[in-house]
Amino acid sequence: MTGHVAAPMRVGRAAAEPPPEAFTQVELTWVEKRTEHWIRFGRELREQILDRRRRILFFPPGSIFALVRWAANEHGTVLSRLDILRAVEPAAPCQTMPTVTPGADILLRVDGWPKVERMLQLIDAIEARGIEPIEVSPDHWRHVHNRMTVGETPRAYGLRQHRAFLLREEIGA
Repeated sequence: MTGHVAAPMRVGRAAAEPPPEAFTQVELTWVEKRTEHWIRFGRELREQILDRRRRILFFPPGSIFALVRWAANEHGTVLSRLDILRAVEPAAPCQTMPTVTPGADILLRVDGWPKVERMLQLIDAIEARGIEPIEVSPDHWRHVHNRMTVGETPRAYGLRQHRAFLLREEIGA
């Protein structure tokens, strides 16, 4: 009987992490009291620190996250915006926006501090019900966007509505 030595196993490309282009990339900047971009909710898979003021977060396709952008100059606030976005598949059609590469599906957009503050309160209320904002139905975020655009109060997102959404997702409806 002759001895046989197995060749070492090689890890193929399939086991490697996907390239950065497979993700939606969000560049966050923090210059105290000048430019502040942050994620209110979302689960990134990777983070790349560029320098002490900038970093890039990588979100997988289909993930939902909230991006808050605020900027000021010597005269006061010049930008207050909150966007709830869904990351897209590579090469899929999407809306473009600053700091998000290649872009995303915009579920909700509000401008101006009063609306941004109201959205932060609505997100807090969803979390207080024990629901993760990343799991909320995209249709609800669109509903909130539409109601806030016309100055109306959006309907609350409750546990029954959330359970119905999760069941629809489960059966693929």
